[in-house]
Amino acid sequence: MVKQIGKENSLLNQFIAELRDVEIQKDSLRFRRNLERVGEIFAYEISKKLPYIEKEIITPLGAAQMKVLESYPVLAVILRAGVPLHQGMLNFFDKSENAFISAYRKYHKDGNFEVHIEYVSKPDLEDKTLIIVDPMLASGVSMELAYRELTNEQKPKHTHMVSVLASVEGVNFIKRKFSSTEITLWVGAIDDELTAQAYIVPGLGDAGDLAYGKKL
Repeated sequence: MVKQIGKENSLLNQFIAELRDVEIQKDSLRFRRNLERVGEIFAYEISKKLPYIEKEIITPLGAAQMKVLESYPVLAVILRAGVPLHQGMLNFFDKSENAFISAYRKYHKDGNFEVHIEYVSKPDLEDKTLIIVDPMLASGVSMELAYRELTNEQKPKHTHMVSVLASVEGVNFIKRKFSSTEITLWVGAIDDELTAQAYIVPGLGDAGDLAYGKKL
């Protein structure tokens, strides 16, 4: 159920290297654009696993039999860091419906936190392919809660979860919570360490802050 596409040499690893680089991170426009380009690569890879139908296409000189997508997936994004990644997916799946989830960490005085879902906007997901994107899969809790909230009334045919970077702990969490018939997890790279504050090491820092500026 886990597809780590960064294992093979490709431009994906160039873009992830730039996302991690502390000097290149100073350019927030480039950071967002790299997330978008990574989203396009994930969209292309996922497109190979979707169902296709044969369709006759009329050209200026005749007719061609082409295989085209049977239907477009629904694209869901966890705000705010996921927006550029989502845009990259949408660049390729340009006819897709979209869903939006606002999730945040509520910290306690002892330093622990809980993930809360604050807002959800979604189309009908019944028997459709769903793709949920979030740049970082740290503990995995945000991704699980987002999926539960999106699917509490309708059941997708299959769901693809997409993260640029993941921790070993986050990957194992998703594997424990879901079956391979239900979920496919797509990641660019997997890092070994997860701090007590649920930050991936070496990771890349706070993707939302790097893309859009620091928050209070």
